[in-house]
Amino acid sequence: MNLKELFWSGGGMVLVLLSLIEISPIKINPWSRLAKIIGHALNAEVLEQQKQTQKKLEEHIQVDDERNANLLRTQILRFNDELIDDKHHTREHFIEILAVIDAYEDYCRSHPDYKNNRCICAVANIKRVYNERLQKHDFA
Repeated sequence: MNLKELFWSGGGMVLVLLSLIEISPIKINPWSRLAKIIGHALNAEVLEQQKQTQKKLEEHIQVDDERNANLLRTQILRFNDELIDDKHHTREHFIEILAVIDAYEDYCRSHPDYKNNRCICAVANIKRVYNERLQKHDFA
């Protein structure tokens, strides 16, 4: 088989056709597409590992966010316990715990699957006591 026969048997025609398509005014680039397919085939394992790593990272972020929300809730419950035990707090303490409550409630709103009904009464009590002391000017 000589070069002429090989060219006309199909291989050369495909090469010429692909080159003509790339040059034509229609913006189809078969060489780029072919390189992309080969690149994905060569990097399939790396891409899969990247997906798994991303999934693990997202799980860690979720666990960390829930842990932070639990810590905020613990601060709220502890502050409420101190109020129940008649420990007086300064206005600054109340302002700080109200900021904690805001952060906790923001997290609960943005994560509806998070169980957040564990300190509703504590939050209500803290706000009630704060409002009473604010009206009476009765901070420690």
